[in-house]
Amino acid sequence: MPVRHPSRPRSPRYDGLALDMGSARTRVWVASRGVVLDVPGINVPDARAAHDPAGRGAIEDVPETARRLGRLIAPHVPRRARPLVVVATRVMQGPVYRARVLTPHRATRRPGPDPHGGPPAAARRVRPGLARTGCPAGSGVPAASESVREKHTTGAISMPNTAGCSRRARVVAASGVLAVAGAVVAGCGGGAAGGGQVPGAGPHPQAARSGRVAVVYETGTVAPREREVVALIRKSRVLERTADWVNRTLALPHDLVVKVTGDVPRGVTDAVTQPDGRTVFVPPSFLAEIQKAFADVVKTVERPDPFPASEYNTDDLTVLSTEFIFGHEMGHALQRQLLLANLGLEEDAADGFASFYTIDEVGPGPSLAAAILFDEIARKEGTPTLESMSSDHPVTQQRAYNFLCYLYGSDPRDYQRSLVDSGRLPKTRAPLCPQAWAMLDYGWWTQLRPHFSPAFEARGDGEQKQAQARLIAQTRDLAKRIDDIRRSQ
Repeated sequence: MPVRHPSRPRSPRYDGLALDMGSARTRVWVASRGVVLDVPGINVPDARAAHDPAGRGAIEDVPETARRLGRLIAPHVPRRARPLVVVATRVMQGPVYRARVLTPHRATRRPGPDPHGGPPAAARRVRPGLARTGCPAGSGVPAASESVREKHTTGAISMPNTAGCSRRARVVAASGVLAVAGAVVAGCGGGAAGGGQVPGAGPHPQAARSGRVAVVYETGTVAPREREVVALIRKSRVLERTADWVNRTLALPHDLVVKVTGDVPRGVTDAVTQPDGRTVFVPPSFLAEIQKAFADVVKTVERPDPFPASEYNTDDLTVLSTEFIFGHEMGHALQRQLLLANLGLEEDAADGFASFYTIDEVGPGPSLAAAILFDEIARKEGTPTLESMSSDHPVTQQRAYNFLCYLYGSDPRDYQRSLVDSGRLPKTRAPLCPQAWAMLDYGWWTQLRPHFSPAFEARGDGEQKQAQARLIAQTRDLAKRIDDIRRSQ
């Protein structure tokens, strides 16, 4: 409920609205009047827009979506009413999801009216079994965090669908949203302010988490010479694949927006994660540099044995290495949002997450492509300088060998011939890699375990236990061979 300021005239009472913005229909409910709008979806032809502003479960073009929603909703909002915030949740997942949403409401006593007007008092405070939205805790309906207040500018808005909520649940959620400037999208995930995590505060209870990863392509900021590579990455959906894995696996305290945009902060020339872990910038010029590097590689460098001939081309190498590099940035974002304990440099840990995620979930391609790219970069850099040696990033050539080491360690039998016997990974390093990979794999599963989403928790616990057993076995094996390894180095 908006805070009333004594120095300002009191706005007329307004019950708020809920919006179901699907691909087929856009529907609006007002608490006191029911359905007031039912029209075709937001992606209707418009001469002012060159593309659909929403699709694939996310807002693609925030300004255009806001313009269209503002035009639709404005007639149903009192002129002197304070504006509403965008609070959204993804499409409800069928009958099971709806049952989980409705059951606690049927068992909860109907709250009485607020004597001062506005929504029921119970909707504005935390009650046992209820998240801050009035939707049930743990139901899969996310509560709002501080990031809600940023959604009208960042574009971190998921496509909502409130059709699975009961009418009463929709009204409670819509009535409790915060008042800020901008067009509105009200899903069943509204909530109170101040729910965000701050450094040192520790992680939120999972029932109060609502963070989602959204990939936004700001096509209007892309230079003509960079449109081809942006289209390549967008069509491959490698950024979305990583985002989807995080959304399925983890409960984030804040939204994370991945912006493929030419409108980046001053000084940003490559992919970068903001210090709060809520925004990742991917400049199109950086993607173009990767593509150019691989165009040179395929002409001048013989294909490494481990890399499939069918994928040794500029486009595939660009896509696969971009997936690895984005995994690195996702590692930064998770460390910062979840306040993960770090026993070394953050850059090393981010590289480790890229290996952990891509090897476990994608396959060898991203690690191999990244190693080829970093080897090419190191060749062009030449002798390391004082600046490169003192950087918070490892030396470029060393990073390439680390990528290969983790890959080899994940399956020594499979990669012995192609990586070690071929000389790609030095034989002095290779014996240490199985234990190094086991430690990395167990380390990341253990770090992420307290933050698993309810749907992933059972599988995640199993992954963590398997990784622990593997680490124990590899450590014992290393202990038996350590003397021979040392003598060979």
